[in-house]
Amino acid sequence: MKKLINDPADVVKDALRGIEAAHSDRLRVDHENRVIYRKDAPVRGKVGLVSGGGSGHEPLHGGFVGVGMLDAACAGEVFTSPVPDQMMAATAAVDGGAGVLHIVKNYTGDVMNFEMAAELAAADSGTEVVSVVTDDDVAVQDSTWTAGRRGVGVTVLLEKIVGAAAEEGRPLGEVADLARKVNGQGRSMGLALTSCTVPAAGKPTFELGESEFELGVGIHGEPGRQRLPLVPAKDLAALLVEPILGDLPYGKGDSVIAFVNGMGGTPLLELYVMYNEVAQLLGKAGVTVARSLVGNYITSLEMAGCSVTLLKVDDELVRLWDAPVNTPGLRWGV
Repeated sequence: MKKLINDPADVVKDALRGIEAAHSDRLRVDHENRVIYRKDAPVRGKVGLVSGGGSGHEPLHGGFVGVGMLDAACAGEVFTSPVPDQMMAATAAVDGGAGVLHIVKNYTGDVMNFEMAAELAAADSGTEVVSVVTDDDVAVQDSTWTAGRRGVGVTVLLEKIVGAAAEEGRPLGEVADLARKVNGQGRSMGLALTSCTVPAAGKPTFELGESEFELGVGIHGEPGRQRLPLVPAKDLAALLVEPILGDLPYGKGDSVIAFVNGMGGTPLLELYVMYNEVAQLLGKAGVTVARSLVGNYITSLEMAGCSVTLLKVDDELVRLWDAPVNTPGLRWGV
């Protein structure tokens, strides 16, 4: 195992200190509870947005804390859910009087712990908390850590769009309804060319042959649909796009945000090769790309591979997507 770390047991702690050092102009970090906050939280009269999950997926979630996105992100150990105490602390700290929305990826530990934290927050301080779960992965119905579909790429798009709505001062019920709409209109699927190595484990999570790839892999290395011989990018793109198009389904005249996401170990050069193939497939299907996003936004440590997310959008969702955002992981319009 070759990694730029000190002690495997201190990876998350050390990374949080690095995040604080790099972005102290817009973030602050509660090191005891391992929570990243936007510097001005709580914002009076604004719905607070809290998300989080296991570390190792950066910039998700901590890199999306700031104006126009999240108010707080809870950092668990690598590929391990944060605990309810972290989530409860974050919820209390971002409550500006308008309630708090929890954005939760559909993994058993995350769902259970966020649910417990919401109940504790309501009982302790009377904070109104609503939770929305993302479950956009079309690859498999159930997986190692999930009952139902996994929450993946749509989470990034949702945090941006819902963050813009919260910034406008919309009430909690309206913000939560928007989050459910975004989740319902988005679908994702990924593939892996290599495994990744969790620092505490010191060895790859799974083994892939030199000429194999895993279709439908999860962001923690969970098995996908099948293991297949490696084929050119145009064929890989079709294996991702066609199941997504057929699942919602998407059709002629639909507009989408097209998101090609790197898993952490794939060069941007190759991600743009994949985006070109995705765009061509969408054009043939009569689907219009309203906006695009290409890069490493929800990663799996150093895993090589990518995922494709399509979010069906209307004028309102595009407007919220275009709204100003100022976070370490996404920034425009400011």
